[in-house]
Amino acid sequence: MKSDVFNQYVERITNLFHISKEDLFTKSKKRHLVDARQLLYYLCHRRQIQQIYIHTYMMNNGYKIEHSSVTHGIRMVEKRIKEDSDYLTVIKNLEKSVFI
Repeated sequence: MKSDVFNQYVERITNLFHISKEDLFTKSKKRHLVDARQLLYYLCHRRQIQQIYIHTYMMNNGYKIEHSSVTHGIRMVEKRIKEDSDYLTVIKNLEKSVFI
């Protein structure tokens, strides 16, 4: 079931950022791709998906990531939320759009 939540978030985030799923799971450091991945980590974290599962789902999609990078990504999103209230609105809308 958690993989279904992960996959729904992937779909919503790729639509929001106008990127392909393949782009999301590339090692590119382009800002919009990094932001999209970090948002994915944060949303999964909020749904109580453990980091080991986030790591596994990323690996299943061909993206090797360290646990520390997931933690860093979550912190970066938390920082953005404090700086930009519109970002929190986007997150709430994404959270509402996943039904499981």
